[in-house]
Order: sequence, then structure tokens, then C-alpha cells
Amino acid sequence: MGCFSIKCGLLAGSVFGAVIAILGGILIPVGDMIIERTVKKEAVIEPGTTAYDNWAASEIAIYRQFWFFDVKNPQQVVQEGAFPEVQEKGPYTYKTRYLPKANVTFNPNNTASFVLPLGAIFEPSMSVGPEEDTVTSLNLAVAGAYSLLPPASHILLDMVINSTNSSLFQHRTVKELLWGYHDPILKDTIGLFSPYNGTTDGPYNVFTGKDDISKVSDVPLYFFSSDICRSVSASYEKTMNLKGIEVYRYSLLPSTLASPVDNPDNKCFCRNYETTKNCTLAGALDISSCSDGRPIFISLPHFLQGSEYLREVVLGLHPDEEHHKTFLDVEPITGFTLNFAKRIQVNMMYGPAKDITVLNKSFFHILCPLCNQTATLDDKTADMFKRELLSRIDMLEIVQQVLLIAGVIIFCVCLIAFFCVRRKSKANLG
Repeated sequence: MGCFSIKCGLLAGSVFGAVIAILGGILIPVGDMIIERTVKKEAVIEPGTTAYDNWAASEIAIYRQFWFFDVKNPQQVVQEGAFPEVQEKGPYTYKTRYLPKANVTFNPNNTASFVLPLGAIFEPSMSVGPEEDTVTSLNLAVAGAYSLLPPASHILLDMVINSTNSSLFQHRTVKELLWGYHDPILKDTIGLFSPYNGTTDGPYNVFTGKDDISKVSDVPLYFFSSDICRSVSASYEKTMNLKGIEVYRYSLLPSTLASPVDNPDNKCFCRNYETTKNCTLAGALDISSCSDGRPIFISLPHFLQGSEYLREVVLGLHPDEEHHKTFLDVEPITGFTLNFAKRIQVNMMYGPAKDITVLNKSFFHILCPLCNQTATLDDKTADMFKRELLSRIDMLEIVQQVLLIAGVIIFCVCLIAFFCVRRKSKANLG
């Protein structure tokens, strides 16, 4: 029989199948090396990589949702010294961080410097009502002046409050409270985030990962928040699935907002021993030193992880771990943050003042919540990640599996057929 006989063909097919299967098997470790090299290349922050497109682009938006604490009993608080009773109202949603990073500079030490242009566009479809909805809220000027002025000036402050027909509480629209309004006491524009549009946040400086991929955007478990003027760390909570992508969820450590008694690192955020019960209150940070002197306190929504006292003197608060915690969802291979929720609450203090009419019935120092907010990524981040990076990894894995399975099938079929033909040939010869 010639070399082109059926048996030779089947034998050649078996060899071919074995080669294909071996190639598929070899591609597994080789593919892992390719994947690792691809990930490292694409995770570096430099023009032309997936990381850079995600980092620098403006098409991936961040939404900030605001809930306001509408005070339901303002007259009772002023006239009788009652505890404020609040009702949460929201969300009111704005598209922010839709502008690309500005002044991006790549430095010789493998870092990149930049600033974040700020802007806010109202999203009616993601809100419970228009920006013109009104809220009964703590009067920012009255509470601010009370905290900043010495008691000797309270008589003068009381005269100004009365002459402008102001009170401890005010009725303002959502838009005014967030972005600014003309205040009759200060005769200037004030607001929780005024000024905002047209300003910048930064400058920031981050590692690009070019010399060490583990340094991309610094460490994924540590992040700086300009809202609270500090860096915070997060701990691993669980592994979960995000739109088909395995991610690690990291949550804010309870020590972040612990009292200075439990966390000495928070000592600089306790500036008034009287109002903080000798710095034993947990759950609120005084950030006035980095907010132009404005007496602002930052906490988690509804004073989550805060001292019970904070919720005893403000009625209507219901902290919930699932809805009020801060977290990051990190893709473990690249270290990319694919989803996050930064949840914070803005508060101001008021308390007893015998020479101020609207405060002379107060008996306690009360940290009054103004609003809480959640900042989140849109779904485009996960979609882009799957499209630009994971799809390549998935394709390589599919090729590996196809080659391995096809090779084994070809090898087995041809080898079985070879022995069948061989046995039949022997039988015919016999």
C-alpha cells in the first residue's frame, strides 16, 4: 500500500490532531503570558492605551445625586427648642466630571499631573423633580455666623438677623442651595458648592504605572477625596459580578470617621471640645480648616457609623449600610475601578445662644444635616472595559479551547479509524 493509502491518511490525521491539541495546550501558559503583557501595556496611563482612554476621556460621566433634609418643624425648633425633624427629599441628579482632564502633563518620574474642570448639568429624567423644588433647610449664613463669631458679637448678629427678616431656617430651591444664592445677611453669593461651574479641582499628581504597573493611579485601595480634604483607605469586602466582569468590592473602613479617641489620625478634625463632647463623637469630621473657614462637618448619610447622639437630636434619620456606605468595585487583573459610590453628608452646627433670638431656646449643640450625595460612574465604564480589554482576553481563551478540543477530537477520531481500518485489513488478509 502506498503512503497515500487510507491508513497513512488516518495516521497523518492523528498526528495533525495531536499537533493541534499540543498547540492549544502550549497556548495556555503562552496565552497567560500574552494576557499579562497585554494587561500591563493597556493599564499604563499613556496615550494609546485603554487606561489612558478611560482616564482622560470625557465620555465616561460621573453622576452626583443629592438628597436634601427638609425640616418639617422649623417653628417648633425656634420657638420651643424642639429637635429638628427631617424628611429626606431626592434624588436630584447632575451629570458631572463630563469634561476631560485639563493641563495634563507627563513628568520624567513616570507621573502625570492634571486638574479636573468642574461642571454640573441637571438630569431631569434621573431626578424626583425640577431644580426649582423648594426645601426648608438650615440658614447657612445664620449657622455659619453663629459658629464663627465670638459670643460677644452675638447681640450684633441678632440685630442683623432681625433686620433682614432672617431666621434659623430658610426656604430655598434645590438649585440655590447647591450652586448659590444672594444672602441678605452676608450680602454675597453663598451655597453648599458655590462656586462650582467653571472652576477646577486639583492639581493632582498620579503614577502612570510605566515603571511599575502596581503604581497605576497610586494604589487602588487608597483614594483622595477633595470633599473631605483627605486620603482614605478601603478594605476588601467581597468578590462580585459586575455586568459579567469579576470585581473586588472594597468598602470604607469604619476608622475613617471614628472619634479621635479610637483613631488618633482624626484628631485634627476635632476643633471644638464643647460641641464634640471632648472629641468623643464619632461619625462626623470638622473640615472647616480646608473649606475657607466655613463650619462644615462631613459624615456618611444619616450619620451611618456615627455616635447615637447625632441621631437622637435629629429626628427622621435611618442609616442603612447597603444604601449609605461608600465602596469601590475594582477589576483585580488591571486594578481599574469600574464602579464606585462615594456617599457623604454635609452638615452644619447650631446651638444655644442667649443673645440670638432664633437660638435662645436651644439647649443642645445639634449637627443639622443639609444634604447627602452619591457620586457614581455610568454603565459605559464597564461596557468600555469589556469591549476594549476583556474581549481580547476572552478571544484568546476561546482560541486556546477550540484548538485543544478540536485537536483532541481529530486525534481520537483518526486514531480510532486507523485501528479499525488496520483490523479490517488484517481480517481480509486472513
